[in-house]
Amino acid sequence: MLRGVIVGFGRMGLTHYSILNNHPDVKFVAICDSSKFILKSAAKYLDLETYLDSDKMIQEIKPDFVLVATPSAQHSNCVSCALKNDAHVFVEKPFAVNLEEGRRLAEYAKEKGLINQVGYVCRFNDVFMRVKSLLKSNVIGELLNFKVEMYSSTVIHASETSWRSKKNEGGGCLYDIASHGIDLINFLIGPPDKIKGSVLQSIYSQGVEDAVYSTYSYKNGATGNLIVNWSDPTYRKLAYRFEILGNTGKIIADLHAFKLYLNDTSSDSEFSEGWNHRYITDFAEPVRFYVRGNEFTRQLDYFIDCILKKQISDMCSFKEGLTTDIVIDQIRNDFNTRGH
Repeated sequence: MLRGVIVGFGRMGLTHYSILNNHPDVKFVAICDSSKFILKSAAKYLDLETYLDSDKMIQEIKPDFVLVATPSAQHSNCVSCALKNDAHVFVEKPFAVNLEEGRRLAEYAKEKGLINQVGYVCRFNDVFMRVKSLLKSNVIGELLNFKVEMYSSTVIHASETSWRSKKNEGGGCLYDIASHGIDLINFLIGPPDKIKGSVLQSIYSQGVEDAVYSTYSYKNGATGNLIVNWSDPTYRKLAYRFEILGNTGKIIADLHAFKLYLNDTSSDSEFSEGWNHRYITDFAEPVRFYVRGNEFTRQLDYFIDCILKKQISDMCSFKEGLTTDIVIDQIRNDFNTRGH
């Protein structure tokens, strides 16, 4: 039985708890949060030890693994303490807001041989896993262009109280929502050779961006566009759209379905010439426990399986998370170097 603790018992911490609390090989023993109300409720109803200090919790409990679901700027300290105490670590995205800290922690986890994973949940989504397989099989030929769009109504009025509105706490659309799109590009296409034309736009927020626009360039001639806006009131919840054009076809995908267009097709292909539609219900693999989407359970079960099997993987590892952080940094630097 693996003994686990959670640092940060807000929305994501609760999600992770609900998914793994019924895992047959997991037992949560403690949580840490800055809210005394949350800690009091957890102690009363969930039979958990509670802490205000994450370092103290990790040092006293000596857990097998630590889930970190704090505001972004606090990730590095929590991860560092967990690794020092020989705990495997799952940390919410982004991995680290400071690249040097990220490099240090990725190398430290590698040296200690500990399982490490960053919560880029879209990599475990049934549709995007299928798109990855299609691209790997070269079904649309040579990549020409792609476009990633993400929209939500996360911030639709000015706020100075949330950590998401504070740059020094890792707030802003780039670190928060856009990081998912950036990581998805890394997963499906690969990191860019050059970033250009980046725009970070404030709409409601002061001091952080609410929208991110950037152009990707690759040495093979392929290009791509990242378009993210978390201040669009026409969207009730976060929406994804990934469009990929090749020289023999095109893929358009979101979290729930994909469309594949083929210029022509071979006789043994499951797809026909022209448009092919596939919905997630056509091919999704069931998961052990459902909360918010199969991918949320799949990513955590993958983390636990790696611990049980003592199998270190690069799938969403600190190394992969750092690669995404580097692209985030490149977008911000590109924007800043143009006089903004």
